Amino acid sequence: MMMEFIEKGSGFIGGTDDYEQAEVVLVGAPMDFTVSFRPGARQGPQQVRQASQGLEEYSIDLDRDLAEHCYYDAGDMVLPLGNVQESLRRISLITGEILRCGKFPLFLGGEHLISYAVIREAVKLHPGLVVIHLDAHADLRDEYLGERFSHATVMRRVAELIGGENLYQFGIRSGARDEFEFARDRTNIYLKQVVKPLTENLPRLKGKPVYVSLDIDVVDPAYAPGTGTAEPGGCTAGEIIQAVHLLGQLNLVGFDLVEVSPVYDHSQRTALLAAKLVREVILSVGRVI
Repeated sequence: MMMEFIEKGSGFIGGTDDYEQAEVVLVGAPMDFTVSFRPGARQGPQQVRQASQGLEEYSIDLDRDLAEHCYYDAGDMVLPLGNVQESLRRISLITGEILRCGKFPLFLGGEHLISYAVIREAVKLHPGLVVIHLDAHADLRDEYLGERFSHATVMRRVAELIGGENLYQFGIRSGARDEFEFARDRTNIYLKQVVKPLTENLPRLKGKPVYVSLDIDVVDPAYAPGTGTAEPGGCTAGEIIQAVHLLGQLNLVGFDLVEVSPVYDHSQRTALLAAKLVREVILSVGRVI
């Protein structure tokens, strides 16, 4: 694997040292250059890894164990501080390599803009790619503070890559008026709820290549306070775990979990939830060895 942009640290629970045999590759993208409210998400990947050490490798819901799956934690990317476009380029380079090796990319953010760089590569290998976006915020601004590439514009840029009709947004409960006007005309948006509309959409999504982008702030701040732009009125921890299990029924080709910000996560409950979600993703998409 291309290691010039990777810095290896403590790994996620149950990982292998064998990149060649691994089906799932976990990569941290510690970038929060465009965060507009509370910075700190660049520390998220390492905090999620640390929190994973408190989990069991076995999932009672899936009746599967990380010991039966082969995944590789590559570590965190080295990104040039403040250089958004070069950081996105490096994330795309790593993503492309993982995909060309036939592996499943699982990225930890970092801010939500990292998703654009990953999806930019995924759509090249998977024509007709569908993106499922789980978030409190629509992220559909055309520009924010004069910038077209921002955590507040990421899904607008994604819609331009894949076509708005292939963007499914769940749990959205915050945004500007023009974002919702755009969404009503161009994307598939479901306000506030996650599990019910996701369940209803599963039949039409089965068989299609699906990429999932999960912003931890889709969860109510009572369960996940450690994030930069917390928004009251979200789903419970149990509901987002249920949603991940539902997503496991689809043809997933990539996944990211973003916006965990440890500085606001004094109890570590956000990182613990994120780590459990990562475990469930690995167990859902990986083949038992």
